[in-house]
Amino acid sequence: MAAGDTAIELLDESQLSGDNGEIYLFQWLSSTERKVKRADVDHLKACQADLEASLVKVVTAPEPYPLPGRPIRRLVASCLKALYMRGETKSLFDTIQAFLKILSETKPPAKESSRIAAMYCTGELMGTFGSQVMSQMAEVSAITIKIYRSSSPVILRAYALYALAKALDKAKRAVTDSVAKDIIKHSKNALGDKALPVQRAACEVLILMYPTGDGTRSVADVENILNLCLKSMEGADQLTRKSLAKLAAHMLASTQVDRVVPVTDTAKKGKKPQNQEEDEDITTTPHVTAEESKPIMTPSEMLLQLSAHFNKPQSSRRTRIGVFDIYAALLTHLGSGFVESNYALIVTHFMNEIVTNPRNCGSRYEVLFVRSLIEVILRDLVGVRMLGEQAQIAAIQELSNTYLKRWPALMPGQSAPNPLCLVIALREVSGLLQQLGNAPGPVQDALADPLVNLLAHPSHSVRINTAWALRCFCYSTPLRLPKVLLTVVEKLQRDVSSLTTPAAPSDIHLRALGHAYGLAALLAVIPDRPLYVSYDISAKVFDMAVQMLKRAGEHDVKVARIEIEIAWTCIASLMTLGPNFVRPHLPQLLVLWRNALPKPTTKDGSSGRSVAEWEFLLHVRESTVGAIHCFLKHNSPSLVTADVTRRISSMLSNGLAFANTYITTRPTLNQEDLLAESQGLGIDGREALLRSRIFQCFSLVGFSGVTESVQSSLLQSVITLFASPDGYTGSSVQAAIASSSGAFTSIWQSVDGYAYGLNNLQIDDDAEWTNKDPIDTAIDDMSQKPIITALEHDPLYLCQAVVAEPTRRAPEPAPAATAAVDASIHLFAQLLPIQDVAQTTRVVTQLLNSVGSPKLDKNTGRKAAALVNTTFAIVFALRQGTSHNARQVLGNSQVATPLATFLKDVLVDGDAALRKASSEAIGRLASVAGTNFLTSQVKMLVDQVVNNRDPHGRAGCALAFGAIHAYVGGLAAGPLLKTTVHVLMSLINDPHPVVHFWALSALARVIDAASLAYAPFVSSTLGLLFKVYMMESHEPDGGSLNHANISGDLPAYQVVCRNIDAVITVLGPDIQESTRTRTLVLDLVHQFIDEEDDGICVEAIKCIQHFLMFAPDHVNIPELVTRFRGYLASSRRPLKLASINALYQLVQRDALSMSKLGGDRLVEELFAMLDDDSSVDGVRNVIASWLQQTVIYNPSAWIDLCQRIMSRTTASQQAADAAAKRGDLDDEGQSLSVGSSSNASRQTSRWRTQLFALQCLHNICTVVGRSGRREHLDIAFARSQGIPLSGLLVSRVPDLIKIAFTASAAHVTEIRLEGLAVLTDVIEIFAKVPDPDYEENLLLEQHQAPITAALTPAFSSDSTPEILAAAIETCAIFVGSGVVKDVGRMGRILKLLTSALEQSKGSGMLTLGDAAELSPNASVMLRIATLSAWAELEVASGQQVYLVEVVKPYRATLAPLWVSSLRDYASIRVDAESLDETAAGALDTSYSSLGREVLLPFYVKAWPVILHAVAIAMQRDDPNLLAAMDGQDTPTTTGSSGSRDEPTVFFWVVFGLAYEALATSAPDADQDAQRTSIISLQALKHLVRRKYCGKVFKDPPIFEELLNLFYRMSLTEPSGVQIHLVEAIASLAESIKSGDLTNGESSSSDSALSSPLVHCLRICAYILRRVITGPQNGTVHDGASPAEKVKLIIAAFEAFSAVAAFFGPSKREDFRAIAITLYCDLLKDEVSELDLAGPTLQALKVLLDRPANLPDPDSKYGRIVHGLLSACLLNIDAMSGREGPMCNKKIKSNLLAAVLVLTVIPTTVPVGRPVIEHCCFIISQKLVDGGELSLTAAHCAKTLIMASTTGNPLLKQCTRHLLPGLVECLAKVAALSDDDKPSEHVLATVGEINKALSALFLALSEDIRPRALGVIMPVQILFLNPTRQPPTALHTQSVTQLLSLAAASPAAFKDATARLEPSAKETLETSVRQTLGSKAQTAEPAKPQISLRSF
Repeated sequence: MAAGDTAIELLDESQLSGDNGEIYLFQWLSSTERKVKRADVDHLKACQADLEASLVKVVTAPEPYPLPGRPIRRLVASCLKALYMRGETKSLFDTIQAFLKILSETKPPAKESSRIAAMYCTGELMGTFGSQVMSQMAEVSAITIKIYRSSSPVILRAYALYALAKALDKAKRAVTDSVAKDIIKHSKNALGDKALPVQRAACEVLILMYPTGDGTRSVADVENILNLCLKSMEGADQLTRKSLAKLAAHMLASTQVDRVVPVTDTAKKGKKPQNQEEDEDITTTPHVTAEESKPIMTPSEMLLQLSAHFNKPQSSRRTRIGVFDIYAALLTHLGSGFVESNYALIVTHFMNEIVTNPRNCGSRYEVLFVRSLIEVILRDLVGVRMLGEQAQIAAIQELSNTYLKRWPALMPGQSAPNPLCLVIALREVSGLLQQLGNAPGPVQDALADPLVNLLAHPSHSVRINTAWALRCFCYSTPLRLPKVLLTVVEKLQRDVSSLTTPAAPSDIHLRALGHAYGLAALLAVIPDRPLYVSYDISAKVFDMAVQMLKRAGEHDVKVARIEIEIAWTCIASLMTLGPNFVRPHLPQLLVLWRNALPKPTTKDGSSGRSVAEWEFLLHVRESTVGAIHCFLKHNSPSLVTADVTRRISSMLSNGLAFANTYITTRPTLNQEDLLAESQGLGIDGREALLRSRIFQCFSLVGFSGVTESVQSSLLQSVITLFASPDGYTGSSVQAAIASSSGAFTSIWQSVDGYAYGLNNLQIDDDAEWTNKDPIDTAIDDMSQKPIITALEHDPLYLCQAVVAEPTRRAPEPAPAATAAVDASIHLFAQLLPIQDVAQTTRVVTQLLNSVGSPKLDKNTGRKAAALVNTTFAIVFALRQGTSHNARQVLGNSQVATPLATFLKDVLVDGDAALRKASSEAIGRLASVAGTNFLTSQVKMLVDQVVNNRDPHGRAGCALAFGAIHAYVGGLAAGPLLKTTVHVLMSLINDPHPVVHFWALSALARVIDAASLAYAPFVSSTLGLLFKVYMMESHEPDGGSLNHANISGDLPAYQVVCRNIDAVITVLGPDIQESTRTRTLVLDLVHQFIDEEDDGICVEAIKCIQHFLMFAPDHVNIPELVTRFRGYLASSRRPLKLASINALYQLVQRDALSMSKLGGDRLVEELFAMLDDDSSVDGVRNVIASWLQQTVIYNPSAWIDLCQRIMSRTTASQQAADAAAKRGDLDDEGQSLSVGSSSNASRQTSRWRTQLFALQCLHNICTVVGRSGRREHLDIAFARSQGIPLSGLLVSRVPDLIKIAFTASAAHVTEIRLEGLAVLTDVIEIFAKVPDPDYEENLLLEQHQAPITAALTPAFSSDSTPEILAAAIETCAIFVGSGVVKDVGRMGRILKLLTSALEQSKGSGMLTLGDAAELSPNASVMLRIATLSAWAELEVASGQQVYLVEVVKPYRATLAPLWVSSLRDYASIRVDAESLDETAAGALDTSYSSLGREVLLPFYVKAWPVILHAVAIAMQRDDPNLLAAMDGQDTPTTTGSSGSRDEPTVFFWVVFGLAYEALATSAPDADQDAQRTSIISLQALKHLVRRKYCGKVFKDPPIFEELLNLFYRMSLTEPSGVQIHLVEAIASLAESIKSGDLTNGESSSSDSALSSPLVHCLRICAYILRRVITGPQNGTVHDGASPAEKVKLIIAAFEAFSAVAAFFGPSKREDFRAIAITLYCDLLKDEVSELDLAGPTLQALKVLLDRPANLPDPDSKYGRIVHGLLSACLLNIDAMSGREGPMCNKKIKSNLLAAVLVLTVIPTTVPVGRPVIEHCCFIISQKLVDGGELSLTAAHCAKTLIMASTTGNPLLKQCTRHLLPGLVECLAKVAALSDDDKPSEHVLATVGEINKALSALFLALSEDIRPRALGVIMPVQILFLNPTRQPPTALHTQSVTQLLSLAAASPAAFKDATARLEPSAKETLETSVRQTLGSKAQTAEPAKPQISLRSF
């Protein structure tokens, strides 16, 4: 901070009187607070006195100071605290005195707000510095108590107690006993105060008055306060209940603190319970000492305190919910250690004291009410947040031993557990199983048998919940699934067969049903775990069900009912297997359904049926429709065709008609029989269930095939059900009595589980708006929950396919009657939008008449229910009506006007749910009904606000404004914005909490909807929000008594924050411009983020997040990070979640700076959070994002982190090890081990955390591997760069392998899989890395043993198919990686692969390693995995030669398997009905269809690799493969290889796969798709050979199809793919040609141009044209690398030549001309920077190759050559006078091309002399010019001279032209050679020239050689400079050159030397002597002369 920023300015009072006085004061205080915290201490002390005076003055607020509202007083206190923290404290006493004076003044009393501020500041100062001013304590106590007792405003009385609490916190020692008694007495009174804020404050005081560890607690104190708390619970809102619960929990928890009790004392007090429970006491606290240190209550006594209140007959529903608030607070307070060690005790307490208490099982509603509350505690609080993994395992064992295993009671004296307890135990077990995810052995043993046994329990609820638990069990432990399934099927069959025997036990029908439910639940697991189950079981179950349906007709009604229900339940669950299973059975099912749902006849209507018969008929229909429902849900749309829809909808209509008939005849039936409910669903329940199922089916089937008459009757019946007086099924007499006596209060309070037919739908999904802890919310919701759902209401939910999430609950359907209402509302919502205007108008009229029917006045409850149902139905209908037609109809004035009138009345209702629903409906209506409607609605709302003073009505109007803007949208509602904002602003000022809360919420929606259009209102809105913050009436504790009591549940400040957030979003980046707005917003947000309430903090954090997006520079990020870390550690859950989101944003913005701020500690804290509570979402994203960005810089640190987590054990590991070590412990030992786990638990880690750590390691490997940073992978390179090794990835290879090994031996499947992934990463990334110490070895060689060890457990007995498949793949990658090249040393890994292959030969089930027998699907999957692993090896053998040896022995086995697996894939793809029996995985045909969708993904992944292997084998001409393609097992010896007529047996399969892959590939596809295209082309290249395809391509249509594909690919595919395309084309051409020799010269020329071969040429030419001329003619420019383009050009020219060679000589020359013309384009190119010509000269050489003896009658060839040469020389000339890299490139290319032409053409081709002269001239010129091109010119000269020496007479003259240039060039270089270091370029040029001269010299005859030396030597001598030491490079080169010439021809050399000038001669001699002398010294034995002579 600059010095200017920290200088403290004093308050300018003149600013206070202006309009913005309040804002000025607020901003001054904000900046002062910041500055005081930062200023240097001397400066601070200097101005401290003035500052204090100003601050006190702000509180006393004389004119012109504004009233010190909430933000002002908070800032004043904060400034003072900061002052005294850093400055002098001597004036502290006086400041507190000044504040107390304000409070104690009575005449005249100070302003209210000053007193509040003074009170607040006193509390804050005492709470911080209380221990320094103890003497003030007495006065503070007196004044606060006095004010609390006065009749001051609520807020002041509450603040007085808060201030007292804060003072007590620091200065309690100064309180005398009498004062303390006084405080306690008054605080206890305050617990019953009328004002809830006062009660909350009293709780704080009492918590401090009864500190935990003071040891003076008596049981009486605890009971007394508990009673007071519970008494207050009745009228408390949620905030207050939370405070009361906190106090009660504090008191109860303090009873668990040990204290020393003298032994006599116990007897004297005579507390009986303690003496009775002595033994228990001793067991719970093992450390009992001599003087008896023990808690004053045992844990169970403590809990009994609560259950006693819960069970009191007179305690109300709210009080009982309050008791559960206390349970939650108490267990949270005691912490997870206590809960883990006392888990059994807690569960037993709930079961024995609450569940089985007669008070709590009186009615079905009571049972569910208690169950829901207990589940919130046991599941959400204890199970999810408190139990570590170890404790979860122990909990399952505990529940199993105490409850599940105790039924049935076999031993005498044993009693079976209560069914209600069993249900709770079962639900908890299924929850724990889902959390554990992978049950370890001991858990499996504890559950497998009891769960199957409990299916036979007599209670329906127990059976259903057992089935669900069994489903969870088999989902998490799929290896048990097949066995359990078989057991259940057997039991079911046994039951069904004994149903009809008279000797069967009485409960046999219940037992049979139970087993049917269990079976249904298990069958629904199959789609999720398809690899574990053989499909014959599902067919067996289907057949059994159909048999039962057929047999049922022969039995009596009681048996038949059961059989029918069992059969349809089984069929319903088989429907989840999906279309492939259902398709073959569909015709049969449709017949069965039609029989069960016949058309109703007149006979149905006539009376005479007994109740039992009606019940039977309803039951049959209900079961049948259930199966139809499952069919529609899981097989749509593939099987639900128009015909099926029609048939099903007619059956459903029949069913509905039957139900209606029952309703009409019901009054005539025997009423006693009707009400004599059998156990389970009664007859009315059956009817309701049938109706709800029919409605659900109609919703699913859609209405395209449903006739209009059916639609209108459906609408009729749904309206009757949910909105009319007749839809009520209760007793109308009782309802009328309740209405008239006024006994009916609110529909949400009813407790009969039916609530007059209310629906159970949620209208607002936005439950998070108050930012409360979900557990508090769940308990709180129970007070407003008239309908409680449970799984047993509808067994069909057992077999729904649901996604398994660890946090997900069992599905909970509503009771039958409610389910029917819900379904009817949904159906109404779907039907209404598709009617025409007339019908819709009729329906709406009927609906509104029903709900307004005068009959309803007699039944207030039904009236309320009908109102809610109707409003909800309208909302859902409007949500559905999104199509254009629906908008037209619903927006029609005939529909919209009556609806609006109805909604207007609902909008002003007192019920919040109705207000929300109707406001949404009005908004949605306005969006479809046009502008006139919109304006009339707004006018209506404004009138309502003006005229209606009822707060609920005004709140409703506010909501409607918000909804209208949200749904109509900012543009259409733009003209209304001003009106809306004004109305809402005035409503926001309303002191009534309901009004201002909802008005603020609405304003936030309006701002969001209006977006940028809101900009003109921003400043007025901010002003308003600030004003709201300043107003006492809007404070949480403020306002009059009843306002203060309502506002707890309507937190206004949270919505203020939401508005600020919306404003920030409107301002966007502009927020950086306006300093005033920005500072105001920031100051407000900072105030809110410091509020005590979590909800406000959460909203403020969201504001900060938006602020960070738009103006990050103005936020203090380090401070934020510190704050968020604090929140992460806190127990306040909403804050935790919000700060994780915020951290995620910060990390994504810039992880590196976060690393500097938070460092590794923060990441460790995040990992710890995962471990602590895995249900907190978002942590994983933060870590993953962080890792992604920073891992490259220090992978080692990340690996350390992950390694630390992996080194701990998981609980399942411990449990399994323990069980293995010592058998299972008895109960005693069990409880001990749980107790000890709490301290050891840090060393265990949840398996999901470990899994995440492994995923992080996998990411580390992939990110670092792809980063391209070599130092991470190569130690030698890192050393050479001087990079320290410790941080690099390569230094951690041993650790990574060790971690993978640890993971591979885990008990959790997911961890083992991820471990294999990490192992694979290591092998792939480090396969090529050399060992730093032994260069010639590879790094991984030394790690072969641990890698083998890590792979071995994958083949153990508890392995799953997924693990086996992954392990096989990893083995193959290791074998193929080249780490070990010697087949003999590959050891186990290769053995595993070969054994898997041996297994795959057979057709039966596979068994790999020790793994158990696998299911058919798993076998096929592993067969695919094995074959694709071997295919990978075959593919890799191209690069790694040693692999050829590895694969060789198995070729004969592999070829047929590969081909047959491709055949299987093809047949699965085409959905072939007839799967060949010889398939590799010979599946039974009826199930092949089932396996299809399971196996398809495995095939899709594997087929390209297998095809690649097949292609490579074809390339190798592997005879085995040819045989396999022909469907034979062994190669035939007859030589039918070359030409055949028919294609091979499997040709079409492989050709089809390749063709389809190419035809469907997209041009911009990813790497994988491109690879597949390349593989397919490689396969095609060989497939089109005659030995595979026969004469297939003689058939024009097929050939043309292929050609069209090739043409398309030549247009779209990237270069990488086209390289293979041209090869395939060449191969195709060869194949056609070989069977068609007529295409020679004889055929007429015009037909030749349309022949197939010409097409092949065309494609090649087109591809060349495209790659050479590039993008300028509008072709696609692909991102191919230059190397790829070069490869493509060469390959295309080769292919072109190859195809052209099949034509006769004359045509061939024409095609050669075309090719060369194309090449000329390349030479002419001046556009691209790339040099494509240089690297592709070899292609030109191939084009020019032509045997010399071929006649050239029309001298076509000669003309081509001439043309090409001229073109080259012209191109070069065109460049003269131009400069630059492009010119140089072009000259170089053309020079090289010209020289190439001259040197390769046969001697018979004449070339004109001028051409050659010109060429030599250019070369000489370039040589002499020097510069870049001189080197190229030297190359050319050398080439030409060397070529001329071979005797081409044409080129002989070249020498003559070139020699002068060469000499001149050397002379020039020599002249410049005085430079110290000639460039590489120059050295290379001189070297080339020397080589040329040597070649020339050696080619000459001996007699001319002296003359040649006469030319060469003088120039060479110019380079010599013997005086320089060490000699220059050129000197050395020259000497060597001269010596070699001398050695070649000594005589000539002597002759030439003699003729030299003396000075030259002398230089030569000196140089030679020097050189030879030094050589002799350095290497005596090697005589240089000899080595030279041998030249």
